[in-house]
Amino acid sequence: MRSRMVEAARSAGRDPASVALTAVSKQQPWEVIAPVLAAGQRVFGENRVQEAKARWGELRLAQPALELRLIGPLQTNKAKEAVGVFDVIETLDREKLARALAEAAGALGRTPRLYVEVNTGEEPQKAGVLPPEADAFIARARDAYGLPVEGLMCIPPQGEAAGPHFALLADIAARNGLTQLSMGMSADYETAIRFGATSVRVGSALFGAR
Repeated sequence: MRSRMVEAARSAGRDPASVALTAVSKQQPWEVIAPVLAAGQRVFGENRVQEAKARWGELRLAQPALELRLIGPLQTNKAKEAVGVFDVIETLDREKLARALAEAAGALGRTPRLYVEVNTGEEPQKAGVLPPEADAFIARARDAYGLPVEGLMCIPPQGEAAGPHFALLADIAARNGLTQLSMGMSADYETAIRFGATSVRVGSALFGAR
C-alpha cells in the first residue's frame, strides 16, 4: 500500500511524505487491526464516537502517537464526546454542528483539527456542504465560531469518475487557503494523490471486506 502511494506521489511530482495514510478501522475486528498497528500504522479512521472510545480508549495511554480521525457523520449531541476523543474531525457540514463543536471545545479546552465535508456530487442522500455554499460556510465556521478549519473532505458518487470531484475539492480548498485534502479510498486513492490529497482513507484494501 505504501509503495503504491509513494509511486503515485512521485509520478505527480509530489513528496511522498506529504500524503498520510488513514487506516479505516471502523467495524473491523481487532484481529485484523492489530497487525497493522504493530507494523507501525498510527493514523486510524472511525465512523462512530462510541466505537472509537471502546476500541482505542485504553490503547491511547500506551500509544500516545496514535491519531484518531472521525470520518463518519457526527450528531450534534455527540459533539462534546467527539471533541474529547478525536484528533481530527473530517465531517463538519452544518452550522448547528459548528456551534456545538465550538461550545464543546470551549468546555473541554481542547480543539480537534477540523475539515469541512463537501458533497461534491450534490447527492441528496449524502451529508456535506454543497459546493456553491462551501466558501460561505467555511468563512462562517472560522469567523463566527472561531473554528480552526484546515481542510476539506469528500466522497465522490459511486459510478462516476473520481478525478473531477477531487479537482473541485482542491479548487475550493485553494481559494479558501486550506492546505489539507482528505480524499480517495481503496478504489481511487492513487487518483486522489495525483489531484493533491494530503490524506487517503483506506479500509478494505488494508483489512479486507467487513
